[in-house]
Amino acid sequence: MRKIGVKEIEDIAVGAAVYGTGGGGDPYVGKLMAIDAIKTYGEVTLLDVDEVPEDAIVVPSSMMGAPTILIEKIPNGKEALSAFSLLKNYLGKEISATIPIEAGGLNSMIPFAVAATLGIPVVDADGMGRAFPELQMVTFSLGGVKSTPMILCDEKGNATMFNTINNKWTETLARAVTVVSGGSTMLASYAMTGSQVKETSIKGIISTTEKVGRAIRIAKSNNTNPVDAVLKASGGFELFKGKVCDILRKTDGGFVRGESKMMGIDEYKGKSIKIEFQNENLMAQTDDGKVLATVPDLIVVLDIETGHAITTETLRYGNRGVVICIPCDEKWRTEAGIKTVGPRYFGYDVNYVPIEQRIKSRMGEF
Repeated sequence: MRKIGVKEIEDIAVGAAVYGTGGGGDPYVGKLMAIDAIKTYGEVTLLDVDEVPEDAIVVPSSMMGAPTILIEKIPNGKEALSAFSLLKNYLGKEISATIPIEAGGLNSMIPFAVAATLGIPVVDADGMGRAFPELQMVTFSLGGVKSTPMILCDEKGNATMFNTINNKWTETLARAVTVVSGGSTMLASYAMTGSQVKETSIKGIISTTEKVGRAIRIAKSNNTNPVDAVLKASGGFELFKGKVCDILRKTDGGFVRGESKMMGIDEYKGKSIKIEFQNENLMAQTDDGKVLATVPDLIVVLDIETGHAITTETLRYGNRGVVICIPCDEKWRTEAGIKTVGPRYFGYDVNYVPIEQRIKSRMGEF
């Protein structure tokens, strides 16, 4: 147990954007929401998973929608609180703590804004260890936790409650409501007991993202390479270094979909790669079609100068970046995990191969 203040939020936001793999919402917007709540209501208690009582009620708070929407449609700050309050009333029980649903810029910050305002702790865990585009893509689902009852709220004051037959149906129906609500909403879902959190969550992800964010900050202050600092802190691998030469992006069905192409620089000069994304980066491959990495491993584009993650909605022609890949949590490497979030789920005729194996097989080739 420890306290999270403004300095810690700054580091967590930067690190969470890295683990958001291009998605998870604008880290700047989320950081402002969390910092404002902490300055107003005080620091937030961060609990280790083992410190959560078995019978506690823990509820994730999160945003749903296309990250591109947030460029113009900023949350008013009340949506997540309304969803949380309505779900508490429906359950008829006090909610003991909140937890991020994923590691992403905005979605790692919303729980801190909610927790500071309501005076409850945040659990140092999440349901992805990264970000994924769909609601059922959480380890909570793998562990049999139901996503409903779920409350969805928009900035206009509309609230919708869902009770569905399975978590995939929750995604389908909630996505439709989100689209007609303007492309983004806030949710309170996956109400769990403390014992379920311990069994199904990815533990320590907030501390992990804080560690990566802190490594970037220290590297910049010491005038050392921040990308190297990210690789060391995360256990990731460098895949490519280049300049964005083309990008195709559209907001469709509540997602931002598209692909970016990069031309190599330095030791990668003369090479090029393509990264395909659906909110998050899903697959990276060379110009001749060789796969470099796929989901569920984390494909991240880092700014070559600052080491900060470049999200899929802010990636622009001319951006110079380093593409890295961080191994995903072992829960995603199970048969059920790969079926839920592997490359074939997203329509790619490619088998999942752990990044460690891909790196070993391509030593000296690219």
